[in-house]
Amino acid sequence: MELENQTGPIEFLLLGLSEDPQLQPVLFGLFLSMYLVTVLGNLLIILAVSSDPHLHTPVYLFLCILSFTDISFISTTVPKMLMNIQRMSKNISYAGCLTQVCLVLVFAGM
Repeated sequence: MELENQTGPIEFLLLGLSEDPQLQPVLFGLFLSMYLVTVLGNLLIILAVSSDPHLHTPVYLFLCILSFTDISFISTTVPKMLMNIQRMSKNISYAGCLTQVCLVLVFAGM
């Protein structure tokens, strides 16, 4: 009977955009502003469609669903990236990586 290694990966290391510590705050601000603009813009679309009864047609409801999907899709990756930039940490757990990949695939498929 041969002995085999039964350990699995506990966490993965993520590669960042830049290793330069002076560039990290710029990247954080850039990605945070793009994330907030995307989320707020899509929330405004959802609010406009849901508040006006004249916009309760299938085309506008489809637009509302697309906005919700866009918010969900961008919220699966960007917050973890912002947290990694802020903490100067580049690791993600195996379960976190698996969850993030599954959610990205689900929302990209939508």
